[in-house]
Amino acid sequence: MRALRTLLILLVLLGGLFVGADRLAVGFAEDEVAARIKSAKGLSEQPSVEIHGFPFLTQILGKELDSVDATLDGLTVTVGGREVEVTEVDVALSDVRLENNFSTAVAARATGSARITYTDLSENVGESYTIGYAGAERAAKNQVKVEANAGLLGRALELTLHSTVSVADGDTVRLHAEEIPEIPLAENLIRDRTDLDLALEGLPAGLKLEKAEVDEKGVVLHLTGTDVNLAG
Repeated sequence: MRALRTLLILLVLLGGLFVGADRLAVGFAEDEVAARIKSAKGLSEQPSVEIHGFPFLTQILGKELDSVDATLDGLTVTVGGREVEVTEVDVALSDVRLENNFSTAVAARATGSARITYTDLSENVGESYTIGYAGAERAAKNQVKVEANAGLLGRALELTLHSTVSVADGDTVRLHAEEIPEIPLAENLIRDRTDLDLALEGLPAGLKLEKAEVDEKGVVLHLTGTDVNLAG
């Protein structure tokens, strides 16, 4: 009985050492992945990275991680041909393959979200446009307020419209005015100037836009993808 007790104590001690070593290893790996993402994406601050699953060391031996969560802030992308900062970037990576001597990590699947503020969006669609929150009722319909200065037929035309926000082709934010003024011979011209397709470039390779939602602070982009490498 004493021998069994001694054995149990030894196993507990060894188990504690293993758990401690495992947690130290995962902490080191999280810091390394965060540093690689920061360098690859040119971030001003190191992102937050959390590797899930236990034990971590056996995942390393198998060269595949169950799941990894990453939070980035201040990622620069291009919207409509101009640079814009997206914030609150949260990405959940699943079945992450460790490749090239552990120098790259590619997720079989990924989901996430990112935000573009109304201010940043407005600045990147032209001086004659202001995009803003249209209130809770309009937001429930995924609509924003668009104020536009559309010079038509030799005169300045100040417009206030409500546009629905959606995504197209996996890389484009689309604004479509629900109603436009009934001005003879000018309706098509107005729509040409107020309906916007804003191509978004610079997201991590493999991620694409799934849908867009609006709230008080801006447009939230929902992302999905396969074979995603945040540090690539």
